[in-house]
Amino acid sequence: MNNKKFFDLIHQDSQSSARAGIIHTQHGDIETPVFMPVGTQGTVKAIEQRELEEIGAQILLSNTYHLYLRPGPDVLQEFGGLHKFMNWHRPILTDSGGYQVFSLTQLRKLKPEGVIFHSHIDGSEHIFTPEKVVEIQRLIGSDIMMVLDECPPYPADEEYIKQSNEISLNWAKRSRFAFEYSSPLYNHQQFQFGICQGGIFPYYRKEYIKKITDIDFDGFAIGGVSVGEPKDKMYEIAGLSASLLPADKPRYLMGVGMPEDILEAISMGIDMFDCVIPTRNARNAQLFTTRGKINIRNAKYRYSKELIDENIQCYASQNFTLGYLRHLFISNEILGLQLASFHNVAFFLWLVNTAREKILNNEFNNWKNDFLYYYQNNS
Repeated sequence: MNNKKFFDLIHQDSQSSARAGIIHTQHGDIETPVFMPVGTQGTVKAIEQRELEEIGAQILLSNTYHLYLRPGPDVLQEFGGLHKFMNWHRPILTDSGGYQVFSLTQLRKLKPEGVIFHSHIDGSEHIFTPEKVVEIQRLIGSDIMMVLDECPPYPADEEYIKQSNEISLNWAKRSRFAFEYSSPLYNHQQFQFGICQGGIFPYYRKEYIKKITDIDFDGFAIGGVSVGEPKDKMYEIAGLSASLLPADKPRYLMGVGMPEDILEAISMGIDMFDCVIPTRNARNAQLFTTRGKINIRNAKYRYSKELIDENIQCYASQNFTLGYLRHLFISNEILGLQLASFHNVAFFLWLVNTAREKILNNEFNNWKNDFLYYYQNNS
């Protein structure tokens, strides 16, 4: 087993907390800041694996809850893990499925030992405990696994957050114990991240982070944000959390978000991001480009010979016009969804890659401000 150091911090921007690093896994190194395309069920919607490689996706995110229900851990074990099952040879991070389970408010029951829930597919009853979630992620074979926690709803009062923190911290300890007393199944090293909770209350955030960082996780995620709270509150909590997390371990902001959110979070010193927005919005005819957001169904693009975005190193971006893409959407052609999704993911990867380049050159802050001024005024 490779015992190489997991994370190297390479450089911090001179004008902000933005930082560049490298995460080392046996499926490849990951340069940060990094955006992880979401492949919930072992597929990034409407994009082939070879296309993801072409545009430089370094790591994908999949979901334990969904993979547990379909195809099932037994199938994944038969194939030798998710990497082989989906023919993806680069790193994979798996969420614990906690967010999905806790979003099933009418179909789950929370207990100290775990959470009982009913499948959204067939109604069958299941239980997730911290130990079982580790076991499932061993069977999946992800390079980075997340612990089971409760993601509190917004709004939630202080008493709810206090009780939720107690449950999540207990589960975090049990998750780490289960991880340390089990072994990988597929001959590559796995790593485990803890998740910081505490709602929108700075006191409970600080208290929880102090306790969870006493547990020797390989990295830490900021959870429980982007769940309906005002954006300024999300920024406040994300920034506070990042400032309290260890500098020598990766920091991951879960489920965020829009380009401006990612850049703001990078300036706070956060390293890792995931979100369904690039592909979900693409399927709803919204493109993210270096000149702003575009609704491709808009009639003004009917005759447009302008390329989708010649600044993005992607086959879709540089070989098809806005006029043609609009035609595909108006005609309900599947190719339109594919090209838009391919481009949007490529744009998000370009965004974080450019941010890294600017950090290394101590130009991040000025570049971020200039980019967002132009981007937001043309969207």
